[in-house]
Amino acid sequence: MRWLILLTVTSGALTTLSLAEACAQVDYKAGVAKAIITPEPGLWLAGYAGRNKPAEGKANDLYAKVLALEDSQGTRLVLVTLDVIGLPRELSEEMYQDIRHKTHLPRAAVVFACSHTHCSPVIYGNLSDMYPLPPDQPEKLKKYREFLRQTVVRLVSDALADLKPAHLSYGEGMARFAINRRQHTERGVIIGQNPQGPVDHSVPVLRVASPDGKLRAIAFGYACHNTTLDFYQYCGDYAGFAQDYLEEKYPGAVALFWTGCGGDANPHPRRSLELAQKHGRELADAVAATLSQNLTPLRGHFRAAYSTISLPLDKLPSIEELQAQALSKTYAEQARAKRLLKQLETQGKLDDHYPHYPVQVWRLGDDLRWIMLGGEVLVDYALRFKKDYGPQRTWVMGYANDVMAYIPSVRVLKEGGYEADSSMIYYGFPAKWSPLIEDLIVREVHALMKQLDKD
Repeated sequence: MRWLILLTVTSGALTTLSLAEACAQVDYKAGVAKAIITPEPGLWLAGYAGRNKPAEGKANDLYAKVLALEDSQGTRLVLVTLDVIGLPRELSEEMYQDIRHKTHLPRAAVVFACSHTHCSPVIYGNLSDMYPLPPDQPEKLKKYREFLRQTVVRLVSDALADLKPAHLSYGEGMARFAINRRQHTERGVIIGQNPQGPVDHSVPVLRVASPDGKLRAIAFGYACHNTTLDFYQYCGDYAGFAQDYLEEKYPGAVALFWTGCGGDANPHPRRSLELAQKHGRELADAVAATLSQNLTPLRGHFRAAYSTISLPLDKLPSIEELQAQALSKTYAEQARAKRLLKQLETQGKLDDHYPHYPVQVWRLGDDLRWIMLGGEVLVDYALRFKKDYGPQRTWVMGYANDVMAYIPSVRVLKEGGYEADSSMIYYGFPAKWSPLIEDLIVREVHALMKQLDKD
């Protein structure tokens, strides 16, 4: 399925103006909305399989935020950011269908971006084999899921109703606390520290200001896991603190965080509230420094495209292998094996593809390309697309629309390790990805970009 917004620039109005002057006169509008999504204590926290009790309080609030943009031709784009671990496809599609019913926006115009904080509630339907939930948790988590759906749909409507004239500009800063976590040892690749490994330290920033120059919104990204913390409190981790600091520094502005291709990056150092605050301050300072520079104004109209593609899995396990795994002492491995054995019994086969991997691209004006990919995308994808399209005008988002698994490159699949192999247990897949997935994803991004550039 493919959705596409195409915009054309006519030449009749350019008889007395240069192209740059004409584009500079394009009018934009922007609207913002936000809401606290922190639940009461007592929900199971997402992200770590080793947790053994629900949340006991909060370190700071979790938020859902929306930035709506409109160009002079009336084309609208909506960025939804959420301080949650990730959305399953079913929930993001439910949200979108409700949004479409209220706003008539095409699928390409709406992106759901997750911060991937590991101190947010479990989202029911995501990582379902990972958690040994007590009997009271599923019903509580279903209610939170419904609350989240209703809140996001309402915020999108509120942001669209808030559309006002705006100046849009962009730039890029730098933060250094992310480190590649794929440490190579004699026992193979482990989650540790790899200072020589690839990492993306860039901090892309979109500035949204009213015509009088007052800052209304800041959308910014960083490619790093939100895993500074592993305690039993709700918290946005470094990204949450960065947003808090920016909104304190710029009263009245809404700060929205999105995660880049940080599937193989961790904050360094980590494991304390003070470090989460420190990393958040570093990231906020990088954004503030970027805002103080001469940013590049957006010029031109919006274009967007969305599609889903089927990604193949590698060799599937035998029934004997699954029966052995069903006796595992590791809860996630046991739960997955039992579920897959039941699938074999009822359907006669295991799924060998993931059929709905989301690929989304936006063109913000004439220059800025924004690529949005589902899953926990590894840094090789960002580096590849920045090389293809130019590092200063290409942003690459992970954790978008559907967080179904890690998305490793061919290099990482060959090396092995958590992101390539064992993480698939927690996400419930019967096997690791086929090495074909990188080319399939890259090919689809290129195809969508080509359509936008051509039309």
